[in-house]
Amino acid sequence: MAVQVSLWHHYLQAIRSRGAPRAQDYQRAENVLLVVLERVHELDPRFLVDYSRDLEAFQFALRSSEDPVRMEVPLWVDAEVLLVEEVGAAEAGDGPTSCHLGVPREGANLEQWTAEDVSSISSEGSGTCCSHIVPSKVLRVLKDLLVAAIVHCKHQSLIAPGSLNADSLREEELHLSLLVSSGWRTVCFHVMPVVRRRQRVPALEGAQLMHGFPEGSLKRIVSQKVALVPASAQHWRVCTDYLLTRLLGALGSFPGHRLDSLSILDRVNHESWRDGGQSPGLTFGHLKTVLLWAAVLFPEPEDWAELQGAVYRLLVVLLCCLATRNLPDFLHPERNLLADTGLDLNALYQHVEHFASQPEPSLRIHVTHLGRSPPPRLGSGVKALLQLPASNPAYWATAYFDVLLDKFQVFNIQDKDRISAMQSIFQKTRTLDNEEC
Repeated sequence: MAVQVSLWHHYLQAIRSRGAPRAQDYQRAENVLLVVLERVHELDPRFLVDYSRDLEAFQFALRSSEDPVRMEVPLWVDAEVLLVEEVGAAEAGDGPTSCHLGVPREGANLEQWTAEDVSSISSEGSGTCCSHIVPSKVLRVLKDLLVAAIVHCKHQSLIAPGSLNADSLREEELHLSLLVSSGWRTVCFHVMPVVRRRQRVPALEGAQLMHGFPEGSLKRIVSQKVALVPASAQHWRVCTDYLLTRLLGALGSFPGHRLDSLSILDRVNHESWRDGGQSPGLTFGHLKTVLLWAAVLFPEPEDWAELQGAVYRLLVVLLCCLATRNLPDFLHPERNLLADTGLDLNALYQHVEHFASQPEPSLRIHVTHLGRSPPPRLGSGVKALLQLPASNPAYWATAYFDVLLDKFQVFNIQDKDRISAMQSIFQKTRTLDNEEC
């Protein structure tokens, strides 16, 4: 056990040694983009610059994956007076509900959002809405502004040569993709317009979450605005990524290895399960959601005091989600983050099972660590148990889970009581398809 613990901490130390340089590279790249966005604001005051992005650098340093980074461009509009018109009702398990953003006929300082370049005339002849803000039009205006701003900043030497090229700007369906160079690292930003408004998030008001997060943190986070982002060419949707990042930051104020366990799994996922980022697979966002659920299910300080045990708590939650093919959105549990991803969940399950059984090969970061591998920490009987829910998800609702936890040496007997909460959550958010069992 001493060798295993040393290997875990050595792996973590290697990740941490890269965290500060990654954060610095990200900060330099972000600063370049902020300079460009400042010029965008000068050209068109309807587009604002968001400087409150400290948590983005913190999150970038945590992860090893090179997934694109979201850069939100807030629109200068009083979102509280806009008319949010939902388009249909989302069923359980569907994605976020789409909506139109209507500009009311009666309202101050809204003329700029009825202009033809960003809006379309409402089909309601005598309704309270005179036009709708159209995401595709807003994206098109923002793209043209970015090109002009990049050219200006380069000519005025406001950005370093080679740090940004307008040719890398790509208009996707829901965002603009832009590559920014920072030393030897290139950061891909997804630039998107957002409308920020106050909106209730019932999940953050639930008493069941209080024990997993620092006292008072949920009240502060729930007071934050949510973002409406493009959902299609005509529609917007609520996005809670900012709130989730705030929750992640709140967990960082606790002692223990909550964030360390996330960093380790993200590194293993990137290097081993996704072949260095060359294969599709789980994203940092998926693993962040797993940690947030684990924080609620295992709220006691001793749950996170030991590094190996902290990682295995995430692994058990992840195995449960892959086995039931359901990873509930933390703030909207009726939504399944694994749905419609196109991922081979059976193959992912096998990757996670193999790591849980024998983590040592994935934790070696240098050729000098290639010694003799210890035997699998899980015997063949446990492997058979782990494979059961992949073929029949109903096992997660039985005493089977208690047997499995007993086999994981890093857990204590109290965990079996808390795991019933997870069973309840996942059973409520998804009805198992018996025909697939």
